[in-house]
Order: sequence, then C-alpha cells, then structure tokens
Amino acid sequence: MAIPFPVHIPFIVGLGCELQRFADGEAEITLDVEERHTNSFSVAHGGLQMTLMDVAMAHAARSRNLDQPDGGPGLVTIEMKTSFMRPTQGRIRVIGTVLHTTASMAFTEARVLDAHDRLCAHATGTFKFLRALPVGDREVKPLARHAGSD
Repeated sequence: MAIPFPVHIPFIVGLGCELQRFADGEAEITLDVEERHTNSFSVAHGGLQMTLMDVAMAHAARSRNLDQPDGGPGLVTIEMKTSFMRPTQGRIRVIGTVLHTTASMAFTEARVLDAHDRLCAHATGTFKFLRALPVGDREVKPLARHAGSD
C-alpha cells in the first residue's frame, strides 16, 4: 500500500509513481510503466529509471533524519553513476539504500527491478544535505578570497 511522499515533488507526481517504503535508510518506489514512460523500443526510458533511482536514493537518505524537525534537511544530488543491465516493461520497483552518511553527505545505491525481481539497472549516488537552495531572490555570494591569492 502506497504512503505519501514526505515532500511534494511535482515532477514525480506527474510520473505517477508511488512510495511504498520510507524508513531506516531505505526507500522503495513503484511504477507501472505506461507508453508515455517508454523510449523508441517501447521499454522504460533510461531517463525515467535514472529519475526514479535518484528519488529513491534521496528518500533513503532522508529517512535517516525522520526524528528531526520537518524531517531534517533536504538533499541535492552531487553525482550519480548508472548502469543498465536489461530493458524493462510493466511494473517496476526501485529500491534505494543508504551505504554511509556523514554530517553533510549521503552515499547511496539504487536498483530497478522488473516484475520478476530481475535487476534491470543499478546506480550509486552522492547527496548533500541542505536546508534550502539559493534560488529566486536569494543571492549567492562567492567565497572570500584569501590575501595574496589570484
């Protein structure tokens, strides 16, 4: 049974995926792949799979901070490496897992599994914990230069 996503992500809502699990350094997302999610070979688009793995990994990391006010800080993706093993159709499950965290970073992995629990794609990702992003009217100031550096 699906549970609500802890934060509103309009792009994810538009894809139609569901959060199944979100606790103890793990997150699971499911999606029934529809034609709108496919590539020219009529299988799940790689970008779709990468998006779902990114979200699953971020939610896995966020699940470690549920005891903090507002569920703790948000996360931004620093890097992600993805490997595709086999094409997939139908219902997919994406499982994100935390490998290690520090005070400011989370190191994670994710797997895309098809309806037969076969591994279709795998990713590792590094995320930075942030309270807010410098967008809109906020100004990003460059770091102060040290005396004598040019």
